[in-house]
Amino acid sequence: MRCNNRRTTRCAACAEVYRRDTFHLITSGLRGGKGTPERVAAHPRVFATFTAPSFGPVHNRPSGPAGSVRRCRCRCGTFHDQDDDVLGTPLDPDTYDYEAAVLWNAHAGPLWRRFSTYLRREVAKRAGLTQRAFRQYARVSFAKVAEYQKRGAVHFHAVIRIDGPDGGNTPPPAWATAELLTDAIRAAATSVRVVGPVIDDRPHVFAFGRQLDVRTMRSADFDGGQELTERAVAAYIAKYATKGAETATGALDRPLKFLAELAQLDISDHARRLIRTAWALGARKDLEHLRLRAWAHMLGFRGHFSTKSRRYSTTLGALRTARAEWRRAQAAAATDVESDTTFVLAHWVFAGTGLSDAEAWLAASLEPAPGTEGEPTHA
Repeated sequence: MRCNNRRTTRCAACAEVYRRDTFHLITSGLRGGKGTPERVAAHPRVFATFTAPSFGPVHNRPSGPAGSVRRCRCRCGTFHDQDDDVLGTPLDPDTYDYEAAVLWNAHAGPLWRRFSTYLRREVAKRAGLTQRAFRQYARVSFAKVAEYQKRGAVHFHAVIRIDGPDGGNTPPPAWATAELLTDAIRAAATSVRVVGPVIDDRPHVFAFGRQLDVRTMRSADFDGGQELTERAVAAYIAKYATKGAETATGALDRPLKFLAELAQLDISDHARRLIRTAWALGARKDLEHLRLRAWAHMLGFRGHFSTKSRRYSTTLGALRTARAEWRRAQAAAATDVESDTTFVLAHWVFAGTGLSDAEAWLAASLEPAPGTEGEPTHA
């Protein structure tokens, strides 16, 4: 039986199946297939990345326009290697806002849901329509994946598309363009807010960071000069659908039962402080609904890593059902035989009925004598 764990660190085989299913789910929403019409390839669509705000300066590895590596923007001024363990760690851990970082992860899912509502409003506004009238002309579809940055903050990669009123089966209106969609995304991402808890007289309000990347999937560059194709975007999103906090920050891939377990785990100091902060916040009564202790290993994030709107494309359930049916058909074809073929399961030989003479004598000799029932026998 499959364990169906999507994490590469827990089960590489099931994670690979999940990655391939996610790849087909994203691809079918970009160029059709798997029940999605091919006309969706002509619909306006963009690839957007939404980041978290800053919680304090961290060591980084900025790149130049030609892919060259620059010095760390922190005061260390070092050319960090790509696999440098210090990447993403705070320059000064004592001043880093661990509390806001954990609470940001906990509110990242609600922030995205509110953004999707704001986005529909902004698209309708630019089309000169009310929200109710907008539903009669167009629909916004998306598929996204959550990824952890080195610093432990969640950010989102999303494919966003404008369809007709019935989704990918209907063409979008003439006014729906990639430029209009890009402008609406930037406006919605800038204005969306989620009010968080007040802790020790300090209110928390969560918004996306200033680094917002929106690229039209037509002729823009992707990943340092690579063409922004449907396959490249689908492969990029599917890759991160099988990763968690343990991959980027060196945290855990399983829940904690006791905080004392941290002392025996080989994890980074930065991840350790994030987990301790989540554990401490989880003890507060006013934060019980966030379940921070249950999700401390995820640094507070408890949302789904891969989500999509209803009309974007097929579903993971449909892909799994199709694969199961195909395997059943292959198994049936492998065991299919001619109608006049006889299977020999075993050879049976007639041994006789009743007891033989020797068996009858032995059975008679074992019968107790009259009046001796229940008495012990002596050899």
